[in-house]
Amino acid sequence: MLVAAAVCPCPPLLVPEVAAGAAPELDAARAACAQALDGLAAARPDRLVVIGPAGPGEAGVYPQGASGSFSGYGVDGDLRLGEPGETTAVPEARARRLPASLTVAAWLLDRAGWDAAPVEGLAIDPLLPPERCGGTGRELAAGPSRTALLIMGDGSACRTLKAPGYLDERAAAFDAAAARALGAADSAALMAIDASLAGELKAAGRAPWQVLAGAAEGTRTAGRLLYEGAPYGVGYFVAAWSSASEAL
Repeated sequence: MLVAAAVCPCPPLLVPEVAAGAAPELDAARAACAQALDGLAAARPDRLVVIGPAGPGEAGVYPQGASGSFSGYGVDGDLRLGEPGETTAVPEARARRLPASLTVAAWLLDRAGWDAAPVEGLAIDPLLPPERCGGTGRELAAGPSRTALLIMGDGSACRTLKAPGYLDERAAAFDAAAARALGAADSAALMAIDASLAGELKAAGRAPWQVLAGAAEGTRTAGRLLYEGAPYGVGYFVAAWSSASEAL
């Protein structure tokens, strides 16, 4: 069963060493992410599943202990997705590198000193149809285990002329609707996001958000939007969800 979820953006720029001189621009987002992770730990989960968009050939499950890096941005060293537990296949974990979205999540968890529950990663094809996203979420939430989700994903990348996807006049309304749904823990609204429009606006968070919507389907959840912004022309959101029996 789903007991809590945190929604965070996943740009490598969230990591100060990557952002370098621009790091202060995302200080508020980092603080909000830390607050959302505190909520996950407070829910006392039995496991934490980290879900983020996959790059080409990266979709699939990543075990605890899988590693990634920001070496492409000139930052040395690896980040591990939690610490390998007794059942972790460490050679496999080392063989398959984390996608960028899960590497950012590994950094957030390391920064938070996460030790509340075992961690596993799931990279989702950004083009996965909504019904399959919802089904994945329902499968993750099935069973008696207290499951928490860390959802990594960005909104539109078309908010300004200098945005990665250039300016699209539809982007602001798309992001505003996503922010409302995330802040209200509105699973139906998340499932209703148009996948085609999300693709045109380069909103890589659409599929992970819809996995969350599927996981929360049929449950009483409360949400709170902790951060909303588009400092680089990309929509970034941080939200905290909890079941009706858990405190936000």
